[in-house]
Amino acid sequence: MESMLMIAAMIAIMYFFMIRPENKRKKQAQEMRDSLKKGDVITSIGGIVGKIVYVTPNNTVIIETSEDRVRLEIAKWAVSSLGVQSTEQAEPVKTETAETDKEAVSLDKAQTPEEEAK
Repeated sequence: MESMLMIAAMIAIMYFFMIRPENKRKKQAQEMRDSLKKGDVITSIGGIVGKIVYVTPNNTVIIETSEDRVRLEIAKWAVSSLGVQSTEQAEPVKTETAETDKEAVSLDKAQTPEEEAK
């Protein structure tokens, strides 16, 4: 009886921590895609940023991507988000080995006080 209770508890934990949040995200994404309208600025899953000029009845949108009036027709499922998505560049990570190597070289070149006096 205890083993059945443990299995049920594990299934409940999996549901609340994995399945339910994923379903919420899918529902929010679908609501966002259903609410697309002319004039919205979107980012596609491929990183294309554009302004919607027409929403077709067959689940596609036509976007204008630049001042040159380049127009693309993309599927609604390919819309990632409203607005411009940007990723911030991470600063390069400084490795400690490079710094310690520089210190080791400078220590090798450093002269002892007796050598400096000569």
